[in-house]
Amino acid sequence: MKQTYRIGQIVPSSNTTMETEIPAMLRARELIEAERFTFHSSRMRMKKVTKEELAAMDCDSDRCAIELSDARVDVLGYACLVAIMSMGKGYHRVSEARLHQRTVDNGGPAPVVTSAGALVEGLKVIGAKKISILAPYMKPLTQLVIDYIENEGIEVVDSLSLEIHDNLEVGARDPRAPAELWRKLNTANVDAIVASACVQMPSLASVPLIEAASGLPVVSSAVCTTYQMLAKLGLKTIVPDAGALLSGRYPAVR
Repeated sequence: MKQTYRIGQIVPSSNTTMETEIPAMLRARELIEAERFTFHSSRMRMKKVTKEELAAMDCDSDRCAIELSDARVDVLGYACLVAIMSMGKGYHRVSEARLHQRTVDNGGPAPVVTSAGALVEGLKVIGAKKISILAPYMKPLTQLVIDYIENEGIEVVDSLSLEIHDNLEVGARDPRAPAELWRKLNTANVDAIVASACVQMPSLASVPLIEAASGLPVVSSAVCTTYQMLAKLGLKTIVPDAGALLSGRYPAVR
């Protein structure tokens, strides 16, 4: 019998990408490893990517964590990077601890990963000190993301903001678009490129293309979240064609 793990995700109501890219990565992993995965989601209302809507949405994450723990998921991912980052520097640690406690209190304890914390930790795993990032946000929200990342000791050398405020429009973008957009970034002397500093902007197809063209490690919010989920489950952090972080060169510390 191959062991099956239940993957839980807390997602914004308008998100269409994390329930696409994370299953795609873990399905690809099933072709080379023994484990199998099922996928389960609970949604928080959010249509426009504004600080006000993000704050209101975050208040709903406790309900979602409890709902998912009813299903006895094995790991729980909070799939909205900027919602966490808009709540204050270092907030991913507060959120992860609080939501984990909600699952404990509900009798279905599950480790919690936030995409914000996963991005920061993923960059640290590959040893990135200087990065350049792509983001779909309006410039003030991109700056909020930059400030959050830099507070964690990682310098953001350059960024590109696409300034799309409608979350459905972000999710409808071509997943290969970042493979060209990254060329607008200053990548001189950076250690890595973030192909999407947003869980809604599709980029998985671009990650290996940017790595091949730039010669640099490339991550995304979804890639880093998948790495942290596998690490929390005690599994090999390897997924085909998902970039350096999931290449197997960076085993998680057990």
